[in-house]
Amino acid sequence: MTEPALTAASGPVRVDHHTFELTDSGERTPTGFDTSNGLVFSRPGQTVICTGISTGWVNVAVQVRRHPPERVDTDAWDEIVDHGVETTTGALRVTSVMGDAPDLPVLTPQGPGTYRVRVHARGRDTAPDGAVDEPVEDYLLVVWPAEPRPDRIHKRTDRCGAGLRARPSIPAPATPAGDDGDDLRRRTRERLRRRRTP
Repeated sequence: MTEPALTAASGPVRVDHHTFELTDSGERTPTGFDTSNGLVFSRPGQTVICTGISTGWVNVAVQVRRHPPERVDTDAWDEIVDHGVETTTGALRVTSVMGDAPDLPVLTPQGPGTYRVRVHARGRDTAPDGAVDEPVEDYLLVVWPAEPRPDRIHKRTDRCGAGLRARPSIPAPATPAGDDGDDLRRRTRERLRRRRTP
């Protein structure tokens, strides 16, 4: 018998710049753009899901589980990828880049750590690069605790994913160590103070 989801919910999610996200805090940092699996990429605390539309709304359903589903439903979806994610706060949830967060539950109720998200997508070829007022794309996100592992692609059949996989990935910009900016400001203040002191 299939284990029931701990939590299941669905709702519309705002898309901007061909993406919506899973984030565990209000802070966003540049992620680059990893198109290698054609659907999803992440860094700790932030996961990006690639859409066919450029702007508008998509339907998103979520399921939170203790264990992975027993089977993969490849018949109903165009693309399916298992992807490892990490939450530093234990409060990973669906968010929009430019809009308010949708009313969907926390995906990582077991707390900080590593998880697996199975991202299902369909409809990404319906209005490629379009701006839509009503959802034309559907996503199902199934999340469970898991050790880090490479991505596993279960299905890849849409043109949107093929186009993304054919593009080179863009690395995230280098970020200075946490206190580099503070250290630079401190040294600048000390130099200015020395110049003023006779």
